[in-house]
Amino acid sequence: MKITIIGAGIGGLTTAIALKKKGFEVAIFEATSKFKKAGSGINLALNAMQVYKHLGLYDDIFKAGSYTNIMAITDEKLNPLSVVDLKQFEEKHNVKSVAIHRATLHQILLDNLCDTPIYLGKKLNSLEQTNGEVNLQFEDGTKHQTKVLIGADGIHSAVRKSIFNNTELRIAKQICWRGIAKVKLPEKYQTELNEPWGKGKRFGFVSIGNNEYYWYALANYKKDFQKEFKDVNLPNFYSNFHPLVVKIIKSTAKENILTNEMADLKPILSWYGKNVCLLGDSAHATTPNLGQGACQAIESAMVLANCLTKHKTGTNAFKEYENTRMKKAISIVNTSWRIGKMAHLENNILIRLRNFILRITPQKIATKQTEHIFEINS
Repeated sequence: MKITIIGAGIGGLTTAIALKKKGFEVAIFEATSKFKKAGSGINLALNAMQVYKHLGLYDDIFKAGSYTNIMAITDEKLNPLSVVDLKQFEEKHNVKSVAIHRATLHQILLDNLCDTPIYLGKKLNSLEQTNGEVNLQFEDGTKHQTKVLIGADGIHSAVRKSIFNNTELRIAKQICWRGIAKVKLPEKYQTELNEPWGKGKRFGFVSIGNNEYYWYALANYKKDFQKEFKDVNLPNFYSNFHPLVVKIIKSTAKENILTNEMADLKPILSWYGKNVCLLGDSAHATTPNLGQGACQAIESAMVLANCLTKHKTGTNAFKEYENTRMKKAISIVNTSWRIGKMAHLENNILIRLRNFILRITPQKIATKQTEHIFEINS
């Protein structure tokens, strides 16, 4: 079966690798004209690492990244509110969590697709399904025909817009800054992901190895984040946080800090139409509050490859894929949205109450919630 993927991000490339290992002929079309080495990182949770172990990529990724065994939510002074030790999950699933430079992960995936055609600068203009074929036309005039099309082209998916006309993005009214700092921190932070929560803003940081830390910072905005934060001085803006937070920000060149607003995709009722299917952010874009955006796409990649192997038609495969993945993916989207609101409270009384509840929540409850994320449906 000839399969085409729109989108050469982490989800699209992982899907291509999973399909190639099943013996499918795959072609990838990517809208951007060149791959950029964006200055951000990614934390690959245990569900994603289980998939990469299945695909034979675990060792390469683990060696290139930094091991993470603690996830901690703290107050702005780095006093713990909720801490999850990942060792019990590592023993159960026989993998470890890794934080890695996003560009490094991307290159590892590309290196495993050397014999797969990847066409850059191909922005999808239209698609049409006739006689069991999907006909694609790109803005540069290129035409392509395929039996099965997978749209892995992100939250603003052109594939999704071509098959569904009633999808809606939800704007979180939060701005996000991301960067990578070259900085030396105390040894304890080399294997921890810490996320201090403040008043209407928060910060997160994790080692990606070689004294580099991937960090992200989020804050509420009222109407227009570009105007409200046009001249923001981030070290000053986070000056009421622990001094390490300010140190991390100051260790990052201002021109290397990425900025965007937070949004997700309001859950949709279906992920496919005939022989066209959605994957990753194009199907279930989520806010980053659980660190599961790419991880969910990676999980979907393996499930979709298994379903296409099992069934002789794209439609039947997509139906099983949707039945297997949709419930969990939507749960992640909605839980992440709620956490984002809880993390950004601005009322002092509610903040104190939130922090108190986080401190007294039994460990077994946090463990159960975390296990739901790490269990994969294959």
